[in-house]
Amino acid sequence: TSSKRTLRTLFRPAALPPPVISETSPSQKKLLAYHRGKEQQEMINQLLIDRALEVYYITMDETDKDETAPPVTELPSTVRKYFFIKTCLFNYFFLKKCVQSNPVVPIQQQWLRSVLAMVPQSLMEGRDRELLTENLLKEVVRDYEKSMQRCVLRRALIKPDMEELSKLEEEAPLPLLPLGLDFSSTWRNSYIKAKKKIISTLHILHPAMKTLLDFGYTAFFNFLVVDFSSSRLKGPVDCKSFKTDASLSCSKAEDEIMNTWLQRVTGLFTQSEALDGVKLDQLESFYNCVSVLLSNQLKELLQRTTEAFVKLFDPEDRSHLPLFKMDLTFDENRMEFYPSLQDLEEAILFVVDCIGQTLQNIQTIHAWLTEGTATLDAELPAHTIQWAKSTLKKSIRDNLEGPKEHFKGYVESYGWLVDGTAEERINRFVAEQHSFDEYT
Repeated sequence: TSSKRTLRTLFRPAALPPPVISETSPSQKKLLAYHRGKEQQEMINQLLIDRALEVYYITMDETDKDETAPPVTELPSTVRKYFFIKTCLFNYFFLKKCVQSNPVVPIQQQWLRSVLAMVPQSLMEGRDRELLTENLLKEVVRDYEKSMQRCVLRRALIKPDMEELSKLEEEAPLPLLPLGLDFSSTWRNSYIKAKKKIISTLHILHPAMKTLLDFGYTAFFNFLVVDFSSSRLKGPVDCKSFKTDASLSCSKAEDEIMNTWLQRVTGLFTQSEALDGVKLDQLESFYNCVSVLLSNQLKELLQRTTEAFVKLFDPEDRSHLPLFKMDLTFDENRMEFYPSLQDLEEAILFVVDCIGQTLQNIQTIHAWLTEGTATLDAELPAHTIQWAKSTLKKSIRDNLEGPKEHFKGYVESYGWLVDGTAEERINRFVAEQHSFDEYT
């Protein structure tokens, strides 16, 4: 306003409470008057402080200053202290409002899509679910903007350490960094150091190892130690021939591997270029790495052969199931299969053992160079052998249900002819007296 404002014009008359009229003793009246006077004095002091601050703010904002307005230095000490606190609070909230009014970088749509991608699709179907999804995105955007505002405010404005401010503004602290993680140092130096150490000690990166991998892939990618996939086309086979074929196949495969793959491997290390970059004190670890790589290739070949053999007996796919020749025999008044069902199971499991015993006497490269006796570890893992045998036993039991029913039908129909029942009936009939027609 254009009119001058002074303390007199801004002060309102203090509204004191009406006198209490009661029948009290003189001492009680003095005590009540003392308390009432004290409360009135506190009320007057508060009004004086508020009016003084109001006058000060108004006179600062007006262009035409009021000469009658009292300077701050002439106010009482309590008023000056209160005035200082109010001024700090006013400045802090004013600056805080200015900072918060600045626009915040909007959240990226890619982040929102990433949030939605973590919600199961079943929870996003239906009209009500779409509304819940919208509310979820709104909540994410709201939390993001709130966090950004708090972060910008913490960086741009220092909050005064005042008790009055903590009472007026209570907010949860910002999340702390995870304990135990140190982000103070950069990663580049440690990365370069670790890379150099890996190159110098991890021999799998040596060019010779890549050549060994190529040799193994070329020799083994389409090769099996035992292959009975076409056995069904040859017709029924007896158990003895089946075991002989498995042994010959394993022996032949081992000779082929020794004459092709192993010769290429040993020929590689007869060349001096194979050890380029390998220091003298690293030769032992280098050859250990070679042995491990060759062992893994042989184990993979044997394991793949075992899995292929077990797959032939898959009850859901009998197109490659081998056919076995079995005879129903009669000997010493007994009917039975030859070979027995137990012998059949033993012949099938023999193939697994035969595969596991193949390629077990191949020398390591270091032993071959130094005329040592160390051999590669090409033994099949125990759990692989156990899985193969248990799977085959179950498949054999399932596939032998038909022959067992066939055998049971023979016993039920003709068992009385061979177990002595028929002979006993004949002798009893001959000993009895019958008519000519009954004899006929």
